[in-house]
Amino acid sequence: MKDPISIIIVEQDRDRALLIVDSLRAAGDFQIHMISEQSGLSRKIKELAPDVVLIDITNPSRDVLEELAMASGPMERPVAMFVDKSDDGLTRAAIEAGVSAYVVDGMKPDRVKPILDAAVARFNMFQRMRTELAETKRALEERKVIDRAKGLLMKARGIEEDAAYALLRKTAMDQGKRVADVAQALVTAAGLLG
Repeated sequence: MKDPISIIIVEQDRDRALLIVDSLRAAGDFQIHMISEQSGLSRKIKELAPDVVLIDITNPSRDVLEELAMASGPMERPVAMFVDKSDDGLTRAAIEAGVSAYVVDGMKPDRVKPILDAAVARFNMFQRMRTELAETKRALEERKVIDRAKGLLMKARGIEEDAAYALLRKTAMDQGKRVADVAQALVTAAGLLG
């Protein structure tokens, strides 16, 4: 059986926090922690390591917005922020900081669960995109190193590109390594010798 989703609610007003708690309890099985003080927020969130952070703030300033967003680890978990008033600059700053859902017009108890679901879905989508981007960058870097290693072999041995790649591949198989690792070792060694 899956553990309940752990949620931190950041809300200074106890009555508003309890409204959020009630709406979440009505929507499902959640492990809920409330934080009312913004001081030490980053430490508290790190200690509790929630799955999701919900922040309810009446009228955020840019500084408060950035502090809350960074403290809640938007690259590590979904963050939904409820605000009563905002402007284009604050909305953009929240999204750029990684907030998964930025909801203007305050927190309405009946909207908490759908917004939570949307924040989780958006976070997961961006997480997949970040992973794919990192893998693509790594593959491109490996491709560049393999091409450099092939060039070194072609020049040193006077062989064609296909033969240079075949040599890299055979060496990798013989050593139980990846072609990119053998290529990196060759490029590094050539750098030391050159």
